[in-house]
Amino acid sequence: MSGAALVLDFGGVISRTLFETHADNEKALGVAPGTLDWFGPFKPESDTLWQQMQRDDITERDYWHQRAQDVAALVGQTDWSMADMVQALRGNRPDSAIRPEARHAISEAKAAGHKLAILSNELDLFYGEGFAAELPLLEPFDVIVDATYTGILKPDPAAYAHCCEALGLPAAHCVFVDDQARNIAGGMTAGMHCVHFDVHHPGPSFQAALDTLTSLQD
Repeated sequence: MSGAALVLDFGGVISRTLFETHADNEKALGVAPGTLDWFGPFKPESDTLWQQMQRDDITERDYWHQRAQDVAALVGQTDWSMADMVQALRGNRPDSAIRPEARHAISEAKAAGHKLAILSNELDLFYGEGFAAELPLLEPFDVIVDATYTGILKPDPAAYAHCCEALGLPAAHCVFVDDQARNIAGGMTAGMHCVHFDVHHPGPSFQAALDTLTSLQD
């Protein structure tokens, strides 16, 4: 094989979800512990909005738009964007929520000579304009495809095709990792090798991706 690439979603895969950092989020907002009572994949039975998103009744952007409004209301603000909410919760500490398992996997893939890509639906939309350029972890990445700018959202086949074209590799040479089942289905349709990232068990998910990359070299 002439080359292979590790293609990662950002939020949930590289970065810990906001659900996982509720204790810190509440401290940042100055609200009582337990105030944030939506837990997405960590307690889906209690998060009706998350269930709607998983059924595709609403989009992921719709979900987070509503959560941004919920958080804004807690601190007497109105009409927050997702970027406003992330700024309020995590401030100017973009490295603080990066998964250590992601750092390891990115380092391992780069050391093995693989290309690295981000394929995100809303990297700068959610984290703020220029976010990717400010995060040292992303410096080794060969390609960043962000639908904030392309306007092409996963699981649209064109999103995966755009990423492969930018990498200069066919889809069959790419290992795609995402925490949303609909995006994994899109990657499989596009011909990529896919790992459905389990936010409950990030280590094994990244290891599965690295193992798949290794198998492509054999």
